[in-house]
Amino acid sequence: MSTSQTDDLPGLRTTADYQFGAGVGAALFPEDEDLDVKRSSSGRPQQVVADSGRLVTYGTDGRFTLGLEGGRRVAVALDAPAGRVVVGDESEPFVRDGKNVFAKFVAAVGPAVRPDDEVAIVHEDGTILGVGRAELSADAMTDFDTGMAVMVREGAEE
Repeated sequence: MSTSQTDDLPGLRTTADYQFGAGVGAALFPEDEDLDVKRSSSGRPQQVVADSGRLVTYGTDGRFTLGLEGGRRVAVALDAPAGRVVVGDESEPFVRDGKNVFAKFVAAVGPAVRPDDEVAIVHEDGTILGVGRAELSADAMTDFDTGMAVMVREGAEE
């Protein structure tokens, strides 16, 4: 990793801790891993990619959108159900295929999840099924029987 990429990591870790919770920055961007920081034409970090896949894209709004590998790392770093939406068997094939999660199929959700938060979508057994953007608050996901709960960005192939 080049010096400029190493220089980016403290700031990226701070942003991840702020967005997802304390300790997530170190889990997403470990010190001992060689990460590829792709830059925009202005030189700003735009994507962070590990050997195992895309971790995050750094949006112009200063927030991360999760890649599948990033979702895995967030789910490992946080105690369940924080940072995730949990679904059962009936939703698994649809989420893996990149289809959205609907409120009536949400089994559990991190209590701090708000609309527009990035979340990992996990099966009840803990398997990562995908990543996406919450469309509803945690309370609404568990209370509503209709409506889209998570817009899935990327599903996990089996």
